[in-house]
Amino acid sequence: MATTRTLAAAVCAAAVLGAATGCSSSGGFGDSSAKQSSGGNQSLTVLIATSGDAETAAVKAATADWAKQTGNTVTVQIASDINQQLGQALAGGNPPDLFYVNSDQFANYAKGGSLYAYGDQIPDASDFSEQLRKAFTYNGKLTCLPKDSSTLGLAINTALWQQAGLTEADYPTTWQQLSDAAAKLTKDGVTGLVTAPDYQRLGALMREAGGWITNPEQTAMTADSPANKQALEYVQSMMKAGSAKYVSEVDTGWGGEALGKGKAAMTIEGNWLKGAMAADYPSVSYKVLPLPAGPAGPGTLAFSNCWGVAAKSQHQAAGVDLVKHLTSADQQLAFAKAFGVMPSRTSALASYAEKYPESKGWVDGVAHAQAPVTIAGFNKVLTQFNTDLQSLRTGDPATILGTLQRNGEQAIKNAQ
Repeated sequence: MATTRTLAAAVCAAAVLGAATGCSSSGGFGDSSAKQSSGGNQSLTVLIATSGDAETAAVKAATADWAKQTGNTVTVQIASDINQQLGQALAGGNPPDLFYVNSDQFANYAKGGSLYAYGDQIPDASDFSEQLRKAFTYNGKLTCLPKDSSTLGLAINTALWQQAGLTEADYPTTWQQLSDAAAKLTKDGVTGLVTAPDYQRLGALMREAGGWITNPEQTAMTADSPANKQALEYVQSMMKAGSAKYVSEVDTGWGGEALGKGKAAMTIEGNWLKGAMAADYPSVSYKVLPLPAGPAGPGTLAFSNCWGVAAKSQHQAAGVDLVKHLTSADQQLAFAKAFGVMPSRTSALASYAEKYPESKGWVDGVAHAQAPVTIAGFNKVLTQFNTDLQSLRTGDPATILGTLQRNGEQAIKNAQ
């Protein structure tokens, strides 16, 4: 995961904070003998990454409610590094029963046989976002349900916007309008557009240019396309003009901090921004818009974790029942209220949009959001891509994309 606080939130849909509890050095979770029980009351272990106290409390309350209804017991454990801890537990043969699965790790776990594919047991699975259902499908089987959803939008510091003499009529809807606004906003220590140096932000512009990293089937690389080159050149041109910078260049850790501290007039961030701004910068007024459309039209990125059930769990039926509870429309709306995520159910998302009109910019993006790449072994490819993007200001976009193309082709070959 990259260095910014909410890059983890973008990929994991929540930043990985908090302390690990109940995990042995060997990767075991709880008492293994309890996992052998069958019939009667069952004891399940759930491992999550969390954005903070609000998410932790919400998940614990939801699992406790299910436990009360069923007579089972649930222990929720908080991971400090869920990829490492879950990977160790799965490899050690004593995993938690239920757990968050990051999209960039999903295919690795599925290919390794670590996940119990339960999608065919969900009668209303079609109510979940199509993009995210595809992201968590392996070998044609919906393996795990997306627990929530996030998209990217353009967040504007409205005070800085007004100080620059701009009005609502100037809200950008095209790339040209975005770069024009960024230029007008760049003055007196303020940068027009500040964003994280990663594909989890800049990839949205690749999508809007008509490109993406792979083909829709994720069977071939499309990284070195003219469309992707156009997107990176667009960002590079703003960087060279001084109207766009990376978060580290304005001495901040992520886009929300840059926006809240008044160092950025605009940033590209997901709906996790909402809770962070309320907690850290409650006096800062901001507006969230859909990302301005590119040459190929509107676009954004979709993010989520899924609820994984361990293939070696002795409580798979109970685990699936718990997933149904946690992903019900009412529970997803409760999570949305508690810590800012959007529902992954289409029906619940409609209710969310009515209740939270200030999130319209993110909600509208769901219709044209690009799902994450979920190819076994591809997380290393994307890590290198993020490293290369850090030098975009002075680098060659074609070279950066060429490296991504080659690395990705090898990963796809190895995954087959």
